[in-house]
Amino acid sequence: MTLYQNTKVIIPARFNSSRLQGKPLLLINGFPIFWHVFQRCIEAGFSSENIILATDHKKIFKLAEELNIPVMMTSDKHESGTDRINEVVTKLDLDDDSLVINVQGDEPLIPPQLIKQLTLFALENKKFALTTAVTPICEHKDFINPNVVKAILGEDGRAIYFTRSPSPLNRDDSDRLDLAYRHIGIYTYRISDLKEFCSYSESSLEQYEKLEQLRALSNGMAIGACVYNKDLPHGIDTQADYDALKLIMEI
Repeated sequence: MTLYQNTKVIIPARFNSSRLQGKPLLLINGFPIFWHVFQRCIEAGFSSENIILATDHKKIFKLAEELNIPVMMTSDKHESGTDRINEVVTKLDLDDDSLVINVQGDEPLIPPQLIKQLTLFALENKKFALTTAVTPICEHKDFINPNVVKAILGEDGRAIYFTRSPSPLNRDDSDRLDLAYRHIGIYTYRISDLKEFCSYSESSLEQYEKLEQLRALSNGMAIGACVYNKDLPHGIDTQADYDALKLIMEI
């Protein structure tokens, strides 16, 4: 598809999850979670040969092959999905100007429109080393929840900071949320920028907030953020998340 020339989607699918072991293999409508993510990428306009599952487990690898999903085995020592993706692009020897989309493997209902919107945003905004997505925060309970990562944006779509704290906080009216955005964990990188990112060690702010994207900001890499204004289904982090999504998707 010419719209996405020189672009790949990589879906990290790690077996060991601290909160839900073997998560990628859980079934919904008879198919594993990663299969549903793969379908959302197809619906976003990507051809199957430009979507790669990156895993660290033989069972996931075997099942992906059985389902005709392009898959690559990676190390089980990676600290993050970004490091796993870097291993894949290194093995594939992709051109430095190629664009990679990192779509989380535990979001079976990720909107195809979100994937498409971010990809087009990245292709049109090459000034950013990385791009990601945000969505408006509408409820105060989300604003004060440390598990909801906040993104602070500049005037030109540039992400200034990411934090678990309520921010930006209006000094005169703490209930105002018009500049409050929640970060969505989907990224794009040019291969050259991905290599640069992975060359840096974990930054102090990254360790402090436990947010990987702060490594890029700490080292002067520009992150762009597109605003997604439509409904955003929750991903699967826990057994309760899985049970809830399974109920919704199997109706």
